[in-house]
Amino acid sequence: MRAIVIAEPGGPEVLSWDEVPDPEPGSDEVIIDVRATAVNRADLLQRQGRYPPPPGAPAYPGLECSGVVSATGADVTGWRVGDEVCALLAGGGYAERVAVPAGQLLPVPAGVDLVDAAALPEVACTVWSNVVQVARLSAGETLLVHGGGSGIGTFAIQLGTALGATVVATARAAKHPRLRELGAVHLVDYREQDFVEEVRRVTDGRGADVVLDIMGASYLGRNVAALAPDGRLVVIGMQGGRKAELDLGALLAKRGTVAATALRARPLDQKAAIVQGVRDEVWPLVEADRVRPVVDRRLPITEVAQAHRLVESNEHLGKVLLTVG
Repeated sequence: MRAIVIAEPGGPEVLSWDEVPDPEPGSDEVIIDVRATAVNRADLLQRQGRYPPPPGAPAYPGLECSGVVSATGADVTGWRVGDEVCALLAGGGYAERVAVPAGQLLPVPAGVDLVDAAALPEVACTVWSNVVQVARLSAGETLLVHGGGSGIGTFAIQLGTALGATVVATARAAKHPRLRELGAVHLVDYREQDFVEEVRRVTDGRGADVVLDIMGASYLGRNVAALAPDGRLVVIGMQGGRKAELDLGALLAKRGTVAATALRARPLDQKAAIVQGVRDEVWPLVEADRVRPVVDRRLPITEVAQAHRLVESNEHLGKVLLTVG
Protein backbone atom coordinates (compact mmCIF):
# COMPACT_ATOMS: atom_id res chain seq x y z
CA MET A 1 0.00 0.00 0.00
CA ARG A 2 0.96 3.66 -0.01
CA ALA A 3 1.08 6.18 2.82
CA ILE A 4 2.36 9.66 3.55
CA VAL A 5 5.89 9.27 4.86
CA ILE A 6 7.79 11.94 6.80
CA ALA A 7 11.32 11.82 5.38
CA GLU A 8 12.73 13.95 8.19
CA PRO A 9 11.39 16.65 10.52
CA GLY A 10 10.65 19.83 8.61
CA GLY A 11 8.18 21.75 6.49
CA PRO A 12 5.42 20.38 4.28
CA GLU A 13 7.98 19.51 1.60
CA VAL A 14 9.21 16.53 3.69
CA LEU A 15 5.91 14.68 3.11
CA SER A 16 5.84 12.06 0.34
CA TRP A 17 3.36 9.44 -0.92
CA ASP A 18 5.39 6.21 -0.84
CA GLU A 19 5.07 2.44 -0.76
CA VAL A 20 4.96 1.00 2.78
CA PRO A 21 4.11 -2.41 4.27
CA ASP A 22 0.46 -3.42 4.47
CA PRO A 23 -1.06 -3.39 7.99
CA GLU A 24 -2.14 -6.68 9.55
CA PRO A 25 -5.11 -6.71 11.93
CA GLY A 26 -4.63 -7.82 15.51
CA SER A 27 -7.23 -10.10 17.00
CA ASP A 28 -9.29 -7.13 18.20
CA GLU A 29 -8.68 -4.87 15.19
CA VAL A 30 -10.17 -4.22 11.78
CA ILE A 31 -8.55 -3.05 8.56
CA ILE A 32 -10.13 0.01 6.97
CA ASP A 33 -9.65 0.83 3.29
CA VAL A 34 -9.35 4.58 3.74
CA ARG A 35 -11.50 6.92 1.66
CA ALA A 36 -10.54 10.13 3.47
CA THR A 37 -8.61 11.48 6.41
CA ALA A 38 -8.44 14.95 7.97
CA VAL A 39 -5.59 17.33 8.75
CA ASN A 40 -5.22 18.08 12.45
CA ARG A 41 -2.77 20.34 14.28
CA ALA A 42 -1.15 17.25 15.75
CA ASP A 43 -0.20 16.18 12.22
CA LEU A 44 1.70 19.43 11.70
CA LEU A 45 3.54 18.93 14.98
CA GLN A 46 4.37 15.33 14.09
CA ARG A 47 5.77 16.47 10.74
CA GLN A 48 7.96 18.98 12.58
CA GLY A 49 9.30 16.27 14.89
CA ARG A 50 7.54 17.75 17.92
CA TYR A 51 4.78 15.16 18.51
CA PRO A 52 5.86 11.55 17.90
CA PRO A 53 3.17 8.88 17.67
CA PRO A 54 2.57 6.84 20.83
CA PRO A 55 4.18 3.38 21.10
CA GLY A 56 2.61 0.87 18.74
CA ALA A 57 0.93 3.47 16.52
CA PRO A 58 1.75 3.71 12.81
CA ALA A 59 4.52 6.14 11.89
CA TYR A 60 2.29 7.96 9.40
CA PRO A 61 0.19 10.98 10.44
CA GLY A 62 -3.58 10.97 10.61
CA LEU A 63 -5.75 10.87 13.74
CA GLU A 64 -9.04 10.00 12.03
CA CYS A 65 -10.37 8.51 8.84
CA SER A 66 -13.41 7.22 7.05
CA GLY A 67 -13.64 4.21 4.78
CA VAL A 68 -14.80 0.63 4.37
CA VAL A 69 -13.95 -2.37 6.53
CA SER A 70 -11.92 -4.85 4.45
CA ALA A 71 -10.80 -7.35 7.14
CA THR A 72 -11.53 -8.16 10.77
CA GLY A 73 -9.52 -9.79 13.53
CA ALA A 74 -10.54 -13.11 15.05
CA ASP A 75 -12.08 -11.57 18.17
CA VAL A 76 -13.96 -8.71 16.53
CA THR A 77 -17.74 -8.73 16.84
CA GLY A 78 -20.33 -6.23 15.63
CA TRP A 79 -18.41 -5.20 12.49
CA ARG A 80 -18.30 -6.90 9.11
CA VAL A 81 -16.36 -6.58 5.88
CA GLY A 82 -18.10 -3.94 3.76
CA ASP A 83 -19.27 -1.75 6.66
CA GLU A 84 -18.86 1.98 6.05
CA VAL A 85 -17.19 3.47 9.11
CA CYS A 86 -15.18 6.33 10.50
CA ALA A 87 -12.58 5.90 13.19
CA LEU A 88 -10.50 7.56 15.87
CA LEU A 89 -6.82 6.73 15.33
CA ALA A 90 -3.55 7.03 17.23
CA GLY A 91 -1.96 7.58 13.81
CA GLY A 92 -1.85 6.14 10.32
CA GLY A 93 -4.83 7.84 8.66
CA TYR A 94 -2.70 9.28 5.84
CA ALA A 95 -2.62 5.89 4.09
CA GLU A 96 -4.58 3.60 1.81
CA ARG A 97 -5.27 1.19 4.68
CA VAL A 98 -5.04 1.32 8.45
CA ALA A 99 -5.49 -1.15 11.32
CA VAL A 100 -7.82 0.15 14.04
CA PRO A 101 -8.96 -1.25 17.40
CA ALA A 102 -12.59 -2.20 16.98
CA GLY A 103 -13.53 -0.08 19.99
CA GLN A 104 -12.52 3.06 18.10
CA LEU A 105 -14.88 2.53 15.16
CA LEU A 106 -18.06 4.47 14.57
CA PRO A 107 -20.72 3.92 11.93
CA VAL A 108 -21.04 6.70 9.38
CA PRO A 109 -24.01 8.72 10.65
CA ALA A 110 -27.14 8.64 8.54
CA GLY A 111 -27.20 11.59 6.16
CA VAL A 112 -23.42 12.14 6.21
CA ASP A 113 -21.31 11.49 3.11
CA LEU A 114 -18.62 8.81 3.57
CA VAL A 115 -15.80 11.24 2.76
CA ASP A 116 -17.15 14.01 5.00
CA ALA A 117 -17.43 11.51 7.85
CA ALA A 118 -13.62 11.71 8.12
CA ALA A 119 -14.11 15.19 9.62
CA LEU A 120 -15.97 13.83 12.65
CA PRO A 121 -14.17 11.32 14.91
CA GLU A 122 -11.32 13.41 16.35
CA VAL A 123 -13.36 16.56 16.92
CA ALA A 124 -16.42 14.71 18.20
CA CYS A 125 -14.39 12.67 20.69
CA THR A 126 -12.27 15.63 21.78
CA VAL A 127 -15.14 18.06 22.24
CA TRP A 128 -17.57 15.61 23.83
CA SER A 129 -15.01 14.20 26.28
CA ASN A 130 -13.89 17.66 27.37
CA VAL A 131 -17.03 19.80 27.21
CA VAL A 132 -19.44 17.14 28.48
CA GLN A 133 -17.40 14.62 30.47
CA VAL A 134 -14.78 16.89 32.03
CA ALA A 135 -16.44 20.32 32.13
CA ARG A 136 -20.05 19.11 32.59
CA LEU A 137 -21.58 21.83 30.41
CA SER A 138 -25.28 22.26 31.16
CA ALA A 139 -28.19 23.96 29.43
CA GLY A 140 -28.36 27.64 30.29
CA GLU A 141 -24.62 28.00 30.85
CA THR A 142 -22.15 30.04 28.79
CA LEU A 143 -19.44 28.27 26.80
CA LEU A 144 -16.40 30.20 25.53
CA VAL A 145 -14.73 28.48 22.57
CA HIS A 146 -11.30 29.64 21.47
CA GLY A 147 -10.35 29.06 17.84
CA GLY A 148 -13.97 29.05 16.76
CA GLY A 149 -13.10 28.61 13.09
CA SER A 150 -11.09 25.42 13.58
CA GLY A 151 -12.41 21.90 13.29
CA ILE A 152 -12.62 21.67 17.08
CA GLY A 153 -14.17 25.13 17.29
CA THR A 154 -16.87 24.62 14.68
CA PHE A 155 -17.88 21.35 16.32
CA ALA A 156 -17.84 22.79 19.84
CA ILE A 157 -20.05 25.70 18.79
CA GLN A 158 -22.63 23.31 17.38
CA LEU A 159 -22.52 20.86 20.26
CA GLY A 160 -22.71 23.61 22.88
CA THR A 161 -25.70 25.11 21.09
CA ALA A 162 -27.40 21.71 20.80
CA LEU A 163 -26.93 21.21 24.56
CA GLY A 164 -28.69 24.50 25.31
CA ALA A 165 -25.66 26.64 26.15
CA THR A 166 -24.99 30.20 25.02
CA VAL A 167 -21.81 30.04 22.94
CA VAL A 168 -19.20 32.79 22.70
CA ALA A 169 -16.36 32.16 20.24
CA THR A 170 -13.08 33.84 19.37
CA ALA A 171 -12.08 33.95 15.70
CA ARG A 172 -10.94 36.25 12.94
CA ALA A 173 -13.67 38.69 11.91
CA ALA A 174 -13.95 37.19 8.41
CA LYS A 175 -15.16 33.92 9.95
CA HIS A 176 -17.84 35.46 12.16
CA PRO A 177 -20.81 35.21 9.75
CA ARG A 178 -20.35 31.45 9.27
CA LEU A 179 -19.86 30.86 12.99
CA ARG A 180 -23.12 32.68 13.72
CA GLU A 181 -24.82 30.29 11.32
CA LEU A 182 -23.39 27.39 13.36
CA GLY A 183 -24.89 28.78 16.57
CA ALA A 184 -22.38 31.16 18.15
CA VAL A 185 -24.37 33.97 19.78
CA HIS A 186 -21.42 36.28 20.41
CA LEU A 187 -18.21 36.52 18.37
CA VAL A 188 -14.92 38.09 19.44
CA ASP A 189 -12.19 39.16 17.02
CA TYR A 190 -9.21 38.13 19.12
CA ARG A 191 -6.87 40.38 17.13
CA GLU A 192 -8.89 43.53 17.83
CA GLN A 193 -10.88 42.84 21.01
CA ASP A 194 -10.16 41.70 24.57
CA PHE A 195 -12.07 38.46 24.98
CA VAL A 196 -12.20 38.87 28.78
CA GLU A 197 -13.96 42.21 28.48
CA GLU A 198 -16.30 40.89 25.78
CA VAL A 199 -17.27 37.81 27.75
CA ARG A 200 -17.99 39.90 30.82
CA ARG A 201 -19.99 42.36 28.73
CA VAL A 202 -22.25 39.75 27.14
CA THR A 203 -22.77 37.88 30.44
CA ASP A 204 -23.53 40.99 32.51
CA GLY A 205 -20.22 40.64 34.31
CA ARG A 206 -20.62 36.99 35.30
CA GLY A 207 -18.19 35.30 32.90
CA ALA A 208 -18.11 31.96 31.11
CA ASP A 209 -19.10 28.77 32.90
CA VAL A 210 -16.90 26.66 30.62
CA VAL A 211 -13.86 27.68 28.55
CA LEU A 212 -12.49 25.34 25.88
CA ASP A 213 -8.95 26.49 25.18
CA ILE A 214 -6.45 25.56 22.46
CA MET A 215 -3.84 28.22 23.31
CA GLY A 216 -2.45 27.15 26.67
CA ALA A 217 0.14 29.38 28.34
CA SER A 218 -0.54 32.68 26.58
CA TYR A 219 -4.25 32.59 27.50
CA LEU A 220 -4.07 31.03 30.98
CA GLY A 221 -4.37 34.19 33.08
CA ARG A 222 -7.03 35.74 30.89
CA ASN A 223 -9.02 32.51 30.75
CA VAL A 224 -9.15 32.42 34.54
CA ALA A 225 -10.22 36.09 34.51
CA ALA A 226 -13.01 35.21 32.07
CA LEU A 227 -14.40 32.39 34.22
CA ALA A 228 -17.70 32.70 36.05
CA PRO A 229 -17.98 31.58 39.67
CA ASP A 230 -17.55 27.78 39.74
CA GLY A 231 -16.28 27.98 36.17
CA ARG A 232 -14.33 25.21 34.44
CA LEU A 233 -11.36 25.81 32.13
CA VAL A 234 -10.31 22.89 29.94
CA VAL A 235 -7.00 23.21 28.06
CA ILE A 236 -6.63 20.94 25.02
CA GLY A 237 -3.82 22.68 23.12
CA MET A 238 -0.61 24.62 23.56
CA GLN A 239 -0.47 26.85 20.49
CA GLY A 240 0.41 29.72 22.84
CA GLY A 241 3.10 27.88 24.77
CA ARG A 242 3.57 25.34 27.55
CA LYS A 243 4.43 27.34 30.67
CA ALA A 244 2.66 30.21 32.41
CA GLU A 245 2.13 31.55 35.91
CA LEU A 246 -1.23 30.69 37.48
CA ASP A 247 -2.74 33.09 40.02
CA LEU A 248 -4.18 30.61 42.50
CA GLY A 249 -5.81 33.43 44.42
CA ALA A 250 -7.87 34.39 41.38
CA LEU A 251 -8.81 30.75 40.84
CA LEU A 252 -9.76 30.24 44.48
CA ALA A 253 -11.88 33.38 44.51
CA LYS A 254 -13.98 31.90 41.71
CA ARG A 255 -13.92 28.32 43.01
CA GLY A 256 -12.62 27.58 39.53
CA THR A 257 -11.26 24.40 38.01
CA VAL A 258 -8.46 24.01 35.48
CA ALA A 259 -8.13 20.72 33.61
CA ALA A 260 -5.79 19.71 30.79
CA THR A 261 -6.40 16.66 28.64
CA ALA A 262 -5.03 14.88 25.58
CA LEU A 263 -6.75 12.15 23.59
CA ARG A 264 -4.12 10.50 21.39
CA ALA A 265 -2.12 8.65 24.06
CA ARG A 266 -5.05 7.57 26.25
CA PRO A 267 -5.34 3.85 27.00
CA LEU A 268 -7.49 1.85 24.58
CA ASP A 269 -10.24 1.26 27.12
CA GLN A 270 -10.60 5.00 27.74
CA LYS A 271 -10.74 5.72 24.02
CA ALA A 272 -13.34 3.01 23.52
CA ALA A 273 -15.49 4.48 26.30
CA ILE A 274 -15.27 7.95 24.75
CA VAL A 275 -16.15 6.58 21.31
CA GLN A 276 -19.16 4.76 22.77
CA GLY A 277 -20.29 7.95 24.50
CA VAL A 278 -20.05 9.85 21.24
CA ARG A 279 -22.04 7.16 19.45
CA ASP A 280 -24.75 7.22 22.13
CA GLU A 281 -25.00 10.97 22.74
CA VAL A 282 -23.56 12.84 19.76
CA TRP A 283 -24.44 10.70 16.75
CA PRO A 284 -28.19 11.23 17.32
CA LEU A 285 -27.56 14.99 17.13
CA VAL A 286 -25.63 14.55 13.88
CA GLU A 287 -28.37 12.40 12.37
CA ALA A 288 -30.95 14.99 13.44
CA ASP A 289 -28.92 17.65 11.57
CA ARG A 290 -28.25 19.62 14.75
CA VAL A 291 -24.50 19.01 14.53
CA ARG A 292 -22.76 18.54 11.18
CA PRO A 293 -19.23 18.12 9.86
CA VAL A 294 -17.86 21.45 8.65
CA VAL A 295 -15.51 20.88 5.71
CA ASP A 296 -13.49 23.74 4.27
CA ARG A 297 -12.31 21.69 1.29
CA ARG A 298 -11.26 18.29 0.02
CA LEU A 299 -7.84 17.74 -1.51
CA PRO A 300 -6.28 14.56 -2.97
CA ILE A 301 -3.84 13.04 -0.49
CA THR A 302 -1.03 13.65 -2.96
CA GLU A 303 -1.59 17.38 -2.29
CA VAL A 304 -0.91 16.91 1.43
CA ALA A 305 1.79 19.62 1.48
CA GLN A 306 -0.75 22.19 0.26
CA ALA A 307 -3.22 21.00 2.89
CA HIS A 308 -0.65 21.44 5.67
CA ARG A 309 0.21 24.93 4.47
CA LEU A 310 -3.48 25.84 4.45
CA VAL A 311 -4.03 24.67 8.03
CA GLU A 312 -0.85 26.45 9.18
CA SER A 313 -2.16 29.69 7.63
CA ASN A 314 -5.39 29.57 9.70
CA GLU A 315 -7.28 30.68 6.61
CA HIS A 316 -9.53 27.62 6.56
CA LEU A 317 -12.84 27.18 8.39
CA GLY A 318 -13.62 23.73 9.73
CA LYS A 319 -11.76 20.69 8.46
CA VAL A 320 -9.43 20.18 5.52
CA LEU A 321 -9.89 16.63 4.19
CA LEU A 322 -7.49 14.45 2.21
CA THR A 323 -9.18 11.98 -0.13
CA VAL A 324 -7.67 8.61 -0.98
CA GLY A 325 -8.30 6.76 -4.23
